[in-house]
Amino acid sequence: MSSAHWTEQPPWRYNATTEFIDRHIKEGLGAKIAFIDSAGQYSYKDLYERVNRAANAITALGLEHESRLALLQLDTIDFPTVFWGAIKAGVVPIAINTLLTPQQYELILGDCRAQALFISAPLLDKVQGYLNQPNSLKHIVVSGESNSSHTTLGEILAIASIEATTADTSSDEVAFWLYSSGSTGNPKGVKHLHRNLSATAELYGKNVLGIREDDVVFSAAKLFFAYGLGNAMTFPLSVGATTVLHNGRPAPDTVMEILEQHSPTIFYGVPTLYAAILGSSELKEHPGSENLRMCVSAGEALPKEIGEQWQARFNVPIVDGVGSTEMLHIFLSNRPDDIRYGTSGKPIDGYSPRLVNENNNDVAQGDIGELLINGSSASEGYWNQRGKTASTFLGPWTKTGDKYFIDEDGYYHYCGRSDDMFKVSGNWVSPFEVESALITHPNVLEAAVVPQDEGNGLLKPKAFVILTPDANSEPVSFDELKEHVKSQLSPWKYPRWIEYIDELPKTATGKIQRFKLRESV
Repeated sequence: MSSAHWTEQPPWRYNATTEFIDRHIKEGLGAKIAFIDSAGQYSYKDLYERVNRAANAITALGLEHESRLALLQLDTIDFPTVFWGAIKAGVVPIAINTLLTPQQYELILGDCRAQALFISAPLLDKVQGYLNQPNSLKHIVVSGESNSSHTTLGEILAIASIEATTADTSSDEVAFWLYSSGSTGNPKGVKHLHRNLSATAELYGKNVLGIREDDVVFSAAKLFFAYGLGNAMTFPLSVGATTVLHNGRPAPDTVMEILEQHSPTIFYGVPTLYAAILGSSELKEHPGSENLRMCVSAGEALPKEIGEQWQARFNVPIVDGVGSTEMLHIFLSNRPDDIRYGTSGKPIDGYSPRLVNENNNDVAQGDIGELLINGSSASEGYWNQRGKTASTFLGPWTKTGDKYFIDEDGYYHYCGRSDDMFKVSGNWVSPFEVESALITHPNVLEAAVVPQDEGNGLLKPKAFVILTPDANSEPVSFDELKEHVKSQLSPWKYPRWIEYIDELPKTATGKIQRFKLRESV
């Protein structure tokens, strides 16, 4: 079992910008390119000066130590500028999903009660309803060209000094918030500490991925997402690498164009994106990045079939792992030199896992249990959610809500979310296992499985299936798919019903919202 104690934790008096921003200037990396976005490229010296200007500008707005700042920014240089500028000033940035509805923005902005909103101009319309109501906001600062009367980020940065004083903070102080993706309900504010950033960069970015100064990285997962925040910001900044940012949706053709244009060495995606690229007839001959040495996947478990197909086509492995917003990044993972597709790999050093039953007792090897994790990057808790905090954070342990079993070689096999698992004839059924079997059929692109009552109180699997674009206009027959699953899994696991659909309900980060499908059956 891995140790849950990280021996190189930051000192008590610590501000994360000292490590991730300031250090590079002292170490002579000022001329190295830190970020590339649609408007240009920015050196580590540029980043340092922008962060300092932002810290001064935020302080000049009257935001005091520990006050909160909502960050609703597209993936451009302005995101790291404001995020790190706020942390340097001792203000808490709250990174918010840029793909939500106006109603969800009203919920989140009302919940966090931020005093300032830093927002990309194209997103202004989505929050106008909240802005028209009485609220806690004292300042609205807009990034990019805007016809609004609000102050612009460019204006306040231009008049701010490039020398800034770093706020006196502690490593155990709340540095920033993220909001959970809402795969099982409304998003929750997740509070993270200064030291959590350093923990994930060291334990996963360096120790597992081996990220280096000469790497160029591109993450399809956005910066507002815990996975993307590590991929595209803390990991590369921890070693002086270069990040390519994209401020639009990560459509398969766009992603492949970026891979070809910028030739990153590390690409971070999610399973649905890898599947969509492989399933696209237009991209079958696309070369991707000529310098690619590694791909990474998280957000949902990567089906074995997708991993094997990707590696066969691009000759580059996908390092699949599992993490959470509550733990900030990945804690179970395959390794670049130890890939076992169809599993989440093994615990990474610095994290200790347990698999427990409903009585919180450890399960036997091979049995399914709920995953608890103990590690140095755990959130302090949820904002304004005392009950959910108490049921999720159990002393040093964090309940992940994921069901797993461990095989005889020590690899962890994902079975599904605890809320998604169900029993058929007294036996557990893993929706993910059935879905993985379905997508091995050549005409199935995606699938989701939920329980449905037969009418007598007994549950059986129902599958929602998306066919590949190349599939015949006639849907694949139910009997064909049923027999396909039966040939791979235990007989009670095959779907008793199949519904063909065009799109699965998902969070903005690509997680299937099976609870919405359960509500429809």
